[in-house]
Amino acid sequence: MWLSEYLDGLSRPENVYGCYRVTFGLALFFGLVPYYVDSSAAGCLRISWIGLANIIVRIFFYTLNFYCSIIERRSLMSNLSLTNLSRLTADLEMFNGIFGIIAVLVVSFLNREELVYLIKLFNSLESELFPRVGINFRQIQAAYQINGLAAFLLSTLLIFVGYSYFKVFTIARTYLSNLAMLSYFSPHFIICAVCILVCGLFIKLRIYFSALNEVLKNLARQWDTHSIKAVQKQRSLQCLDSFSMYTIVTKDPAEIIQESMEIHHLICEAAATANKYFTYQLLTIISIAFLIIVFDAYYVLETLLGKSKRESKFKAVEFVTFFSCQMILYLIAIISIVEGSNRAIKKSEKTGGIVHSLLNRTKSAEVREKLQQFSMQLMHLKINFTAAGLFNIDRTLYFTISGALTTYLIILLQFTSNSPSNENGNGLECSEALHNITNQTV
Repeated sequence: MWLSEYLDGLSRPENVYGCYRVTFGLALFFGLVPYYVDSSAAGCLRISWIGLANIIVRIFFYTLNFYCSIIERRSLMSNLSLTNLSRLTADLEMFNGIFGIIAVLVVSFLNREELVYLIKLFNSLESELFPRVGINFRQIQAAYQINGLAAFLLSTLLIFVGYSYFKVFTIARTYLSNLAMLSYFSPHFIICAVCILVCGLFIKLRIYFSALNEVLKNLARQWDTHSIKAVQKQRSLQCLDSFSMYTIVTKDPAEIIQESMEIHHLICEAAATANKYFTYQLLTIISIAFLIIVFDAYYVLETLLGKSKRESKFKAVEFVTFFSCQMILYLIAIISIVEGSNRAIKKSEKTGGIVHSLLNRTKSAEVREKLQQFSMQLMHLKINFTAAGLFNIDRTLYFTISGALTTYLIILLQFTSNSPSNENGNGLECSEALHNITNQTV
């Protein structure tokens, strides 16, 4: 009985807390937050003592695991027998991954109250403010988007880990200790959990701005070109993406604009709270992802160009496949975060155009004053997501990463080319690597 009720709550959430039940369940399991979603009708986040213990145990376990891996020198990368430069980059990648993950867990725990406050803001928007302007949210569609994204990211990671362990390393007959596996793949799961949580919050912010824009558009449609009339006495239901909109009988335009300003202010406050909570996590995750993409691209190019003699049990095709898949995995993580942030920002920027369109059409002094106040608010309240204030989380990040990736790859490949051990035989190694890949492919 309880299982059917639980599954029904997942498929048909009643409030904003129900939308994030799966998301917070994953975050609780991976040690990001000590909260779970209460299944009551009102909904809330409740602290879990098991979750608190899970966070402490994970931090201690990751630290001990990392220490043992260094002492025993039994990391995954040590089994690949790379060049000296590659071993240096591999050690840097391991240090960055483990310390970055510990930092993510610690910062998430210390700032946990910000996340609770953020969800309360979401609930206040959906249960109090939006209904005043005729918006009812359809939680099923929102939960479908949030849970669908979570399923995509998690399934992609599980496929990569499963393929790496059961296909690549098994064929290569490479012995991997449990410590080596945990040290290498633990950061992947933590980063995936953070991506699921932050992207789920971005989806809600985008939906809120879409709903606010529809309210203002609906107000514009109710005006004629000569005068502002009171809202018609009817309740017409209009079903949109993740919410339904109906006409409020007793609202006049000035009152709707005033309440729209309150809604906009609260959405911007929620976005600022989300940025405050995730700013250091995003910095850590994007830094880890960037380094892994650089190193993986270097390993692949080093093999394809025949820059090094590898004596590992990996064949060239397995080596290239493993690091190419890992590089794609982290590219997906970066794209998910950047696109979620960018779509929310783009939706917020459309509000200004709608407000100024109303301002040009209005003839009422009272409504004009309200719209001018709204315009001033839009100038001073703009959502922006940054990584600790160092760079913005938007599409400009693609260009930045591409330029830095090209620069570092050229530098690494030049170091490899100038290495004394690689002065001779590069052409033969290149031919052998490409010949092995061709034979494996055929």
